[in-house]
Amino acid sequence: MRADAARNLALVLITGARMLAEDPSASVAAIAAEAGVDRRTVYRRFAGREELLAAVYQARLDGIEEAIRGARFREAPVPVALHRYVEAIVGVNRRWPVELSRMCADPLIRERRNRAVSRVEQFLRRATDEGFLRPGLPTGWAGDILGQLVYLTAREMLELNAAQTADLLVDTFVRGLGTG
Repeated sequence: MRADAARNLALVLITGARMLAEDPSASVAAIAAEAGVDRRTVYRRFAGREELLAAVYQARLDGIEEAIRGARFREAPVPVALHRYVEAIVGVNRRWPVELSRMCADPLIRERRNRAVSRVEQFLRRATDEGFLRPGLPTGWAGDILGQLVYLTAREMLELNAAQTADLLVDTFVRGLGTG
């Protein structure tokens, strides 16, 4: 892919993610106009809105999977891995603000999402086993709380960069669910 074509594709996907998060019925023409490209450029790559939306979801999942890999859940100390993950996932949520739950009808996307959720849950069990989180919490509670904190802070704490947001979020999470 030529550099300008790759740049246009990235711009369309990022613009599409933002606009579809704000208005799930945003048209391809509106997304193309906002991205500053001709709608024919978008239609050459995507047959329609649903294909564009699927590509946005794939890009979001790619970002989530990269955040998980980069956190090094199995190798890094729990506090380091948690901070790395949160910082990266805040960035993913800001860049790709669309909700994956709307795309879970697609079995491949649902499988990728479930795999990512499972890896985070395994890490949080490790955090509990190593004494960083309280034992005895309802199954999935820590992951649900972490996810909601990320969702909230990624959208509401825009004056903070991803690292600052991660500092605040991790402190809040560990104070709320931690053992100390």
